[in-house]
Amino acid sequence: MSIKLNMENLLREVEDLEKKSITGEKVRLIAVSKMHSTDEILEAVSGGAVEFGENKVQELRDKLEVLPEQNFHMIGNLQTNKVKYIYDKVRLIQSLDRVNLLEEIDKRAKSSNIVVDCLIEVNIAGEEQKGGVAYNDVRNFLEKCLEYNNVKIQGLMTVAPDTEDEKLLRDCFKRMFKLKEKIKNNYSEVKMDILSMGMSQDYKLAIEEGSNMVRIGSKIFGKRIGR
Repeated sequence: MSIKLNMENLLREVEDLEKKSITGEKVRLIAVSKMHSTDEILEAVSGGAVEFGENKVQELRDKLEVLPEQNFHMIGNLQTNKVKYIYDKVRLIQSLDRVNLLEEIDKRAKSSNIVVDCLIEVNIAGEEQKGGVAYNDVRNFLEKCLEYNNVKIQGLMTVAPDTEDEKLLRDCFKRMFKLKEKIKNNYSEVKMDILSMGMSQDYKLAIEEGSNMVRIGSKIFGKRIGR
């Protein structure tokens, strides 16, 4: 298996899928590099990868020490006591889903006189085992976010249910797109440029339904080996 070749093929596939999207937007591909080595990341870079997603703070910190020039996103659950280690080092925090995390990011950002870009994570299917703001609570949470000057909401993120039910997946993705558009049309101060949805098993459907950022790991790096 060649990570470089996987990456090149996937980029071409995503470019073709953009033509089937309801928006026709360019889609950003986040290579999910959790549990993969820095050498594997560099091989993905050679195949065209420019942004990477990590789930765990310690692993992200270790990789940033070796690859400080790479663009990393925090895509996993973020504990408030770990914010201080990564808030000023990642390109995007995709998993903002509660007020105490919002407050901590804002506090740290203010102390550094920077603005941290974030996505609101939405629990689109109301799954108890997943993080994310409940669908019906997103607008209230967004209004809370707007009270903080050092956090900038750039869009929404979701992790769809782990299912092969295409109808259910499309419904989830359609609802996310409608929510993004509704916010964009009603909150002039929010850009809502990013809709991050779709992973290795469902990215094709997600792009068709309006995703402009997908997070893909196994189709690039192969199956993870836990450690």
